[in-house]
Amino acid sequence: MSNTLEQGKRKTVVKLVGVVLFMGSLAWASVPLYDLFCRVTGWGGATDVAEAAMDQPLDEQVTVRFDASRDAGMPWDFKPAQLKMKLRIGEEGLAFYEAHNPTDRLIAGTASFNVAPYSAGAYFSKIACFCFELQVLQPGETVSMPVSFFVEPEILDDPDARFVKTITLSYTFHETDLPEDYAQEQAALETVTPANDLN
Repeated sequence: MSNTLEQGKRKTVVKLVGVVLFMGSLAWASVPLYDLFCRVTGWGGATDVAEAAMDQPLDEQVTVRFDASRDAGMPWDFKPAQLKMKLRIGEEGLAFYEAHNPTDRLIAGTASFNVAPYSAGAYFSKIACFCFELQVLQPGETVSMPVSFFVEPEILDDPDARFVKTITLSYTFHETDLPEDYAQEQAALETVTPANDLN
């Protein structure tokens, strides 16, 4: 009787451990899987990445608005250099965002993006972008960050997106921990004495 009870407890423990491991693996994979899902389907305003715009843009035009925000606690100043831009479908646009570190400490950040309306996200292709790349600003430093993009002509074939006349590209900056190797490199640079100070 006790043997059967012990075996039942062991099976239950093994099943529970299996469930915990399975749920943990799902949680670990959720972010990359969600990102892949958005890129494949265009859901959530995910954009495509392209190498170049069209040689012959179409006559139809679209207005792209630019928006900037910061995550709670991110001390940078962050804004678009231009509020909007009108361009032809298939024509490459180049916009700039500006970030400033007003603090007295080194701060690293990464930007996430969103495109609205969602139906246009799959047709908004970025050629070059600062999003998801680590940006490190020294105290008082200001940087200008470019994003080049175009709207794909296939947007006109989509019944949900063909009448979109204004697309909003939004970026949100989040403070990020400095990678350990970067922090060590900075510390080493600060301890090196310049040659002209050795006199």
